[in-house]
Amino acid sequence: MARAAVSGRLTGWRAAELVASRFETASARTLTLRVDPWPGHLPGQHVDVRLTAPDGYQAERSYSLAAPADGDLIEITVQRVPDGEVSGYLVDGFEVGDSVEVRGPVGGWFVWDPAAAGSALLIGGGSGIVPLMAMLRARRVAAPTARMRTIYALRDPSQLYYAAELAPDPDLFLAYSRVAPPGDPRSPGRLSEAELVEHGLAPGPEVTCYVCGPTGFVESVAGALVSIGHDPARVRTERFGPSGR
Repeated sequence: MARAAVSGRLTGWRAAELVASRFETASARTLTLRVDPWPGHLPGQHVDVRLTAPDGYQAERSYSLAAPADGDLIEITVQRVPDGEVSGYLVDGFEVGDSVEVRGPVGGWFVWDPAAAGSALLIGGGSGIVPLMAMLRARRVAAPTARMRTIYALRDPSQLYYAAELAPDPDLFLAYSRVAPPGDPRSPGRLSEAELVEHGLAPGPEVTCYVCGPTGFVESVAGALVSIGHDPARVRTERFGPSGR
């Protein structure tokens, strides 16, 4: 996928200091970073993060931006992955006052522009909710009248990111695949095509679909969206594998 920053080119590495953090789940942590200067970004873009060890060894990973920029502050949410040398440090060892390097913003296709304020159907699988959260937050601030529906597929309630923000959202549908919370009227299982119809937006020239998650999930959902009538050119996808974000 071709990637471009807001400025139209990939910017250089900048120091990023951790100023605050919070855990979304037992294995996922949101990091608020101060990057001075920060050029701004669009919801859906991501940053490259680089760690440098005392012996000079470097490791880089990409992480989606979880919120619109707030001056020189940005947010990413990092999921710890097994044997992840970068994610393990960012979730468990990165402390307020510590710094890493970031490069970005990156990405020009999987973005929602509040200035255009088009209708959007957001579908996230697991940690794929992160870039979609940036879109939701941007809409609340910059385009509150834009139509936006969110479908969030996850294994069980312990994996729910941004619970305090998402719980009151009437335009959110949660689909648990393994274990549902007590009282949930839906039996655990995979997200179905019928549920995309019921809880999504009707196909139309003004509707863009954004699907993010593991590769198998993204391919299945994207195919289902086209099957129910959404224009393939308006189905935008972002996927990650076992060593992803």
